[in-house]
Amino acid sequence: MGLWRGDTASTPLSIRPYKPSNPNGPFPYSATDMTPMEPGNDSSFYGVPRFVTHIDDNAIHNLRRYYLDILPRKGRILDFCSSWVSHYPSEVETAGKSGELEILGTGMNKAEMSKNPVFKAWSIQDLNEDPNVRLPEIEPQNSEKKLDASTCVVSIDYLSKPVEVLASIRRQTNVGGKVHLVISNRCFPTKVVGRWLRTSEDERLEMVGDYLWWSGWRDIEIVSVVEAAWMKDPLWVVRATNVSEHDTG
Repeated sequence: MGLWRGDTASTPLSIRPYKPSNPNGPFPYSATDMTPMEPGNDSSFYGVPRFVTHIDDNAIHNLRRYYLDILPRKGRILDFCSSWVSHYPSEVETAGKSGELEILGTGMNKAEMSKNPVFKAWSIQDLNEDPNVRLPEIEPQNSEKKLDASTCVVSIDYLSKPVEVLASIRRQTNVGGKVHLVISNRCFPTKVVGRWLRTSEDERLEMVGDYLWWSGWRDIEIVSVVEAAWMKDPLWVVRATNVSEHDTG
């Protein structure tokens, strides 16, 4: 199946490669850039269940269509910073129910996570406190089994240690495995990292591309899934691949 732009099914997606302007330099953001207006206390902030969606129905519809094209039907995938819904298409859910695909989740709210029907296993973890992602294990013999893909929907902007989180996920991903970071223009302004509120949409996408580059992911691409329009949420995916170690330079 070919990739298409979400606002017009017959139009191909806009996909552009991304590489930092100074790829061999230091991580380009300061501690202030990565600190939210109200740092800490995330367990309390996310402790109250919010059974809502944070993007509109059109964005959800097109995200499912994007996932239909790119998510595997076999192996293991992780939805991190997740909640009561992962927006996976029915074909991916069916693969999970068949046992061909293991779908794992990590999130912050027990009530929300327990209601997500796609997970074979899930766990609660505050990634701003502990950025070393611990995969919820199903069976002890699968403890060394790695991921084939990971997703994160409109939450990467809340991570104050995104490089550490993404590096941890990459270490637990098979070579050739993918990560898909879904971005919109909605947020809790007090909880996103400080620089997020001071930049344009393009700069935010490049910032997420930098997160991926400095955590060792490569073949980074910025995908426009839904173009901004009146009364429609825009939607982008910044995605990357776990290449072999000798190709990460």
